[in-house]
Amino acid sequence: MNDYAGQHEVISENMTSQITTDLARFVQELKQERKSNFHDGRKAQQHMETCWKQLESSKRRFERDCKEADRAQQYFEKMDADINVTKADVEKARQQAQIRHQMAEDSKADYSSSLQKFNQEQHEYYHTHIPSIFQKIQEMEERRIVRIGESMKTYAEVDRQVIPIIGKCLDGIVKAAEAINQKSDSQLVIEAYKSGFEPPGDIEFEDYTQPMKRTVSDNSLSNSRGDGKPELKFGGKSKGKLWPFIKKNKLSLKLGATPEDFSNLPPEQRRKKLQQKVDELNKEIQKEMDQRDAITKMKDVYLKNPQMGDPASLDHKLTEVSQNIEKLRLEAQKFEAWLAEVEGRLPARGEQARRQSGMYDGQGAPTANSCAQDRESSPDGSYTEERSQENEVKVLATDFDDEFDDEEPLPAIGTCKALYTFEGQNEGTISVIEGEILYVIEEDKGDGWTRIRRNEDEEGYVPTSYVEVYLDKNAKGAKTYI
Repeated sequence: MNDYAGQHEVISENMTSQITTDLARFVQELKQERKSNFHDGRKAQQHMETCWKQLESSKRRFERDCKEADRAQQYFEKMDADINVTKADVEKARQQAQIRHQMAEDSKADYSSSLQKFNQEQHEYYHTHIPSIFQKIQEMEERRIVRIGESMKTYAEVDRQVIPIIGKCLDGIVKAAEAINQKSDSQLVIEAYKSGFEPPGDIEFEDYTQPMKRTVSDNSLSNSRGDGKPELKFGGKSKGKLWPFIKKNKLSLKLGATPEDFSNLPPEQRRKKLQQKVDELNKEIQKEMDQRDAITKMKDVYLKNPQMGDPASLDHKLTEVSQNIEKLRLEAQKFEAWLAEVEGRLPARGEQARRQSGMYDGQGAPTANSCAQDRESSPDGSYTEERSQENEVKVLATDFDDEFDDEEPLPAIGTCKALYTFEGQNEGTISVIEGEILYVIEEDKGDGWTRIRRNEDEEGYVPTSYVEVYLDKNAKGAKTYI
């Protein structure tokens, strides 16, 4: 799969160097060329608009001068026919008429010139300039089309070069898939995650019809009290270890409080963690010892050849390394003691699991009370301190089967309002927004977490300090605090 992905990286790199870079530069050139062509088109169009305005102006001036000349001619003829008008006034009107006629002739010549010029410009615009601009744009688009075709051919060649290697990669993937052995894989998982617990022994019958006082049998999971009510004890083992199908403690996973001796893990997993820690400490010890030996040799060299350095300058470093070695040895001894304790409890490796009736007793304690004391259920069902007797008895009766049935949603026992925004990023938590109203389905049991529900599909835990809870006193399971 890595080789197959590597060939796709080769394709990507070749496309970048042979296609993408050149195409990006070519696109920029096309943009500039297109911009220039459109600029030339707008410039030619603006020139035609200017010529048209000049033509219209000369035409209106010619029309105005012609009308003025006609009015001046009519005035002259009127003055000439009037016998009461002096000869000087008639001459003046005649001269004015001649001036107007001359102005009309000049306007006519100017209009004719402007018209001829406009027709010539218009002919060049429609038959020369615009066709030339469109031809340039067409040639530009044709070059673009050709370049796209060449890029597609280049991509095909780049892809074709790695096809044989990709074929070998695919053959290797098929071969690796066919070599999968589900049995060995399962065995690897079992070896990696097996707990090391042994099944409990049979529970002995305790005859309560006899008046005599009975003692607790070592192989029983229950402990007899003065009131005759049974109390389940599991020898310090959590419910999650006895019943593997019950959900794990989500809060413990979320809070991540791992003891130094890994006592929260099953025996086999704890042994592996402790062995790993011991190996790491031994490597650090060996590293520090090598460093100490090197400093010692350097000090001997300085003693034999004082000109190379001061031997006393290494004493502080040598002391520091020796102290580190001593600290690491003490740490290693501590973990080795825990490892020996765990290995002493585990059965011989390779030996088949045996049923030991005394597995869940206190291992030498007079009663089961010396093991895990009264435990209480944490939000997901694993044991914590001071669990009531009724809930303990209920564990064996219902929890295992309920995991395989469709669980009925817990009824709401009240509502709550989010005082602050909480980002539920860990397993078992739920995000809330400040001011949001939600349903409470499980109260805080002393661990600082309240279980809430937004809808049928969204529920989880939030810090109790983040919400203000309003419990329904009539709801089933709600508690009243005085």
